[in-house]
Amino acid sequence: MTSHSRINDEQYQNYILQGVSRTFALTIPQLPETLRCIIGNAYLLCRITDTIEDDNTLTIEQTRQLSDMFAEVVCGNASAEEFSQILHPLLSEQTIPAEHDLIKNTPAVIRITHSFNPVQRKALERCVRIMAHGMADYQETESLEGLKDLSAMNLYCYYVAGVVGEMLTELFCDYSEEINAHKPALMKLAVSFGQGLQMTNILKDIWDDRERGACWLPQDIFLKNGFDLSKLHPGMSDTKFQAGLAELLGVAKGHLLNALVYTSLIPPHEKGIRRFCLWAIGMAILTLNKINQHRNFSAGAQVKISRRSVKATIVTTSLFASHNWILELLFKYTSRNLPKVSLHQAVLSEIN
Repeated sequence: MTSHSRINDEQYQNYILQGVSRTFALTIPQLPETLRCIIGNAYLLCRITDTIEDDNTLTIEQTRQLSDMFAEVVCGNASAEEFSQILHPLLSEQTIPAEHDLIKNTPAVIRITHSFNPVQRKALERCVRIMAHGMADYQETESLEGLKDLSAMNLYCYYVAGVVGEMLTELFCDYSEEINAHKPALMKLAVSFGQGLQMTNILKDIWDDRERGACWLPQDIFLKNGFDLSKLHPGMSDTKFQAGLAELLGVAKGHLLNALVYTSLIPPHEKGIRRFCLWAIGMAILTLNKINQHRNFSAGAQVKISRRSVKATIVTTSLFASHNWILELLFKYTSRNLPKVSLHQAVLSEIN
């Protein structure tokens, strides 16, 4: 690849990030310069995988075949151009224009992927392979009845987000020997970090998911509280359903506490990486708070946090990014009204 083509590819990557994710377009520039390109690229790889899974006009067979093909593209065993030419015409109008553009320009993204060092490439390849296979498995069984139990939800969260946490940890450790010294502890917490963020998305998107025929809530939690998920409908004020929802809010809170522990293990002088983590944690906690305050919400837009709240989170966490004890106090204060963490469901750690 010539330096000119690499610059053009990176310019496209930066451009399309703005279109497919405002959040990541905001957080990725906080990272050290040497991490921005690879983590931006990693996000786009995950977004391509997600686009395959989310377009419901694709048959189950097409989804499986295209997911497997994309994993081979990332590994360098299949043509990015051929993949793009097959998938792009199949995408429906329900896939946003920016994702159409991303699929059309998959070769530019992959050229950047293949420029990384072996450790980085291995981390990206593993993530996409596990995500593509796991998400395709779950798509084959998705329904409005929900998942069987919390363990099934945990596994779904791993495929969608936990494996991303592992990938990011590998990249952080490759970037810094100081971070690598904490790798065993970080890897244990990485999956929980991802699950906390994904559970927040699942709870926020309950009604949006149901509109497209999916429910990622665990049946056992709600049955235990006397509620059948097959009877769920928007705007429910059923106290039994809300009791199950409260239990999941507590579990998500526990995982986000682990996310804070994870962040506290990043050296204080690595403020960019800490901000990258803290902004995600802060926005997730605020979202859980809104859900908790409006448990009878009927659309994701009703529990979306305001731009003002986003700005406050950014300013506050940035100001105290290197102070673990202040971050702990902020977490406790911000999450004080959320249901208590259920210790048998969420593995919790103390901040040192």
